[in-house]
Formats: sequence, structure tokens, C-alpha cells
Amino acid sequence: MPELNTRWDIFCTVVDNFGDIGVTWRLARQLVAEHGLDVRLWVDDLRAFERLCPDIDVHAGQQWQEGVDVRQWPADWLPTDAADVVIAAFACQLPGAYMDAMAAREKPPLWMNLDYLSAEDWVIGCHGLPSVKYKNVQKIFFFPGFQKGTGGLLRESGLLERRRQFQQRPEAQRLFLRGLGINPVQGAQLISLFAYENAGLASWLDVMAADSAPTHVLVPEGRILGDVERWLGVESMAAGAVHVRSSVTVQVLPFVRQDQYDQLLWCCDFNAVRGEDSFVRAQWAGRPLLWHIYRQDEDIHLDKLDAFLSLYTKGLSAPACEAISGLWRAWNAGHDVSAHWLTTRNHWPELQKHAEAWCLEQALQADLAAALVQFYLNWI
Repeated sequence: MPELNTRWDIFCTVVDNFGDIGVTWRLARQLVAEHGLDVRLWVDDLRAFERLCPDIDVHAGQQWQEGVDVRQWPADWLPTDAADVVIAAFACQLPGAYMDAMAAREKPPLWMNLDYLSAEDWVIGCHGLPSVKYKNVQKIFFFPGFQKGTGGLLRESGLLERRRQFQQRPEAQRLFLRGLGINPVQGAQLISLFAYENAGLASWLDVMAADSAPTHVLVPEGRILGDVERWLGVESMAAGAVHVRSSVTVQVLPFVRQDQYDQLLWCCDFNAVRGEDSFVRAQWAGRPLLWHIYRQDEDIHLDKLDAFLSLYTKGLSAPACEAISGLWRAWNAGHDVSAHWLTTRNHWPELQKHAEAWCLEQALQADLAAALVQFYLNWI
């Protein structure tokens, strides 16, 4: 793919704390590192950004981070020239003055709405179609996705090979975990738990605690922590806290950089994730996973959940499909998951093999950043 001498602007409003900024930060870095683009990332909440990138100066209006020109998206917009390509992430509303600047260009920019990830069938039909128009500037729908005819998933060059090498080196994994203060007992199953508040958590922890085999649950700081504290009967668990109940050890982890979070997922036997960014990264880990989808009005998120499950479970035996699907649906409904977890464990080898096969199947598609660049090349 040829190098492009173009400027790209990505706009991100931080709605869900880390999901929106997580996706746009990964995308911006990849467009710079792999495609040599000049990228400005406009963010309205640098404090949420700081959790993913501790080097961020939350008071700076402009700064450089890993080759990306990071801009504070001010409430009072200042006159700024529009870029060649403008990405409004997740349907965020661009400043009116910036839209006027787009319309004032001699050649209007390519204006794309980078939408939320979905496995629903209608996404293929809408991907690449025109959306609204502002004066002489046409906005285009761009949908990430899991099937041919969508924009694919974010995946950096060489990611799966780095993951493969890391997972084949037990000592590298031990050193990484030790760096986070994690010292699991011999033979313990490692589970990462990054989720929204969930009434079903207590049942899951109960069944793990009653198991004869040890489980070590790693909980990055976040919204699920209150439910963990209630189950343990403790208050204000901070990063580094470790509690043991019967066969389960629960440990709170600090929020880490994205590359470290990837390695954490690679170390674990099972990953519970939430939202969009961690959901995709758990798939690249090639390990069985559990997705806590972002709740939407009228439960339309459950349609998205079922659409993904119908794709993801293809190739599984009927009992394994029923087990993992039942676990996902119960978890997302906040119901008791204990029986579903035990059933899932009965199909562990098949689910492990399937997770790796799904990962490799998705890697056959062009990654999201490359798809965006190719879309622009086709457009000019």
C-alpha cells in the first residue's frame, strides 16, 4: 500500500470512559506507525485518556504522543483548517466551525463516521454508504466488523506473531505477571475480569470458590470492583489488594497501558471483557472469552450479542455451543451463571481450540486501519 502524504483528523468524545478513546488511540497510533500519516486526535476528556497513556499532560491543548498530534477538543472551538480525511468516531458531533472549514476546502475531505462494532447482518449492507450531507461534504458510514464486506477489526502488524511467541515462553509470562505483583499458585487457572456492574458475579465467584482446582481472578480497576467488594465483604479495594476465599484468589490490578493489557489477556486462560476495545483484544488473545456488552435502551444490545454468538459459535459441537452461549446470555442478563460455568468447563479443550481458530479466521481479513486507508485510496 503506497504511503500517503495526507492529514487525518480523528474526533473522539469519551462516552464510556475507556472504550471510545481506547479504539481511537489504537487507530491513530497505527495510522502513524504503519501508514506514515499525519494524524491529529481530538479528545474531549484527557483525564480518561491518561489512564491508557500515563504520559498524557491533561492540561495541554496540544502534545505529541507516539507520533500522534493529540489535541484537547475545547468547548470553545478555535479556527482550525480541516484535514484531508475526517473521522467522527462513534457518531460524535463535530464542531460547527470545523464543519464549515470542511465545506470551505477546495476539495472536500473524505468524512467518515467510524461506527460501533456489530456482527448484525445489516452492517454489511450499510458499510461504505453515504450518510448525511453538510453543504457540499458527504459523510460516509464505515463499519468495523467480522465478515467480508465490513471494515474489519483493529489489528497491528505482527500482533499475532508477537502473541504466539509470548504464549510459548512461560518464563516471559511469569516475569510479566510478577511485574504486576501477580504470583499465582501452581496450577491455578488465570481469569481476567473487566466488566460493568453485574449481579451475576457473586454466583460465578461462588462456584469458583467451591471448585477443588484453584482459580486466580485478576480484576483491573473499574466498575465491577464494587460487586467484587460486596462478595468479599470488604471495602475500598485498591490496586494490589489480594483476597483468598476457599479455592479462589481475587487480586485487583492497576489500570495499565494497552500493550500491557494485551499481554495480560495473553497470559490468562479465560478473559471476561467489556465494551468494544477489550472485546476485540480478547479475540486476538486466542483464548476462551466472555463479553459484557454495553447496555442499550430497549435491550437492543442483546440483538448484537446474539448476532455475534451466531457467528462465533459456528464450528462448535452443539453441547459446546449451548454451554458458551448460555454463559454469555446469563452473564449479560445479570443472572446466576454457576451452572453455565460448570457446563462451559466441561467443554474446555474444544473451546480453547475454537478460540484460536476464530482468531486466525478473523486475521484473514484486512485490519481496520488498512481498510480505512484503502477506502481513501479508492475514493480519491
